[in-house]
Amino acid sequence: MSHSPLQQSDVKNGSLVLVVGPSGSGKDTLIGLARNALMDDPRFIFPRRVITRTAQADAEDHDTMDLEHFEKAEADGYFALSWGAHGLRYGITRASLASLEEGATAIINVSRKVIGAAEALGHRVTVLSIVCDPALLAERIAKRGRESADEISKRLKREAPVDVSSARLIEIRNETKPEDVSGAFIDAIRSA
Repeated sequence: MSHSPLQQSDVKNGSLVLVVGPSGSGKDTLIGLARNALMDDPRFIFPRRVITRTAQADAEDHDTMDLEHFEKAEADGYFALSWGAHGLRYGITRASLASLEEGATAIINVSRKVIGAAEALGHRVTVLSIVCDPALLAERIAKRGRESADEISKRLKREAPVDVSSARLIEIRNETKPEDVSGAFIDAIRSA
């Protein structure tokens, strides 16, 4: 799907901060640290994702929807953004982004595949690309205990470029303690 770049005069008040990167790069950890740091500032929101999997103790807090209901909701325009990855469907509801019309900034963990669709929503978009050494990624994914060594290897071989048209792209290397990186991550959110 192709999206035409927005003119500056077409951009709406609020902004989207899209956090992208491979599994194990620390996206959810950094988002959690930012949520804690910004919780008292109503300008920053952290919409819950809707996912077609049941809640798990070691996974992100999300809203669950079965595939049949997800596909119907998607067809009905319930989601502002939706995508598939790793055999699951993910969505961000339109309602969860309503405060962007009043100038809020939404911070969301998304697939790189939806950057163009996010740009087409008409808000300022900043993409925070979290990168990490592949060996460290493999170690982090293995610690979760959810995938076999073969599945981890296949996951790491997938090359997924970060393509932007009108979005600002910021790369953040997360190879040390998350607390060492969170300052740069939060500063990027504040400047979105």
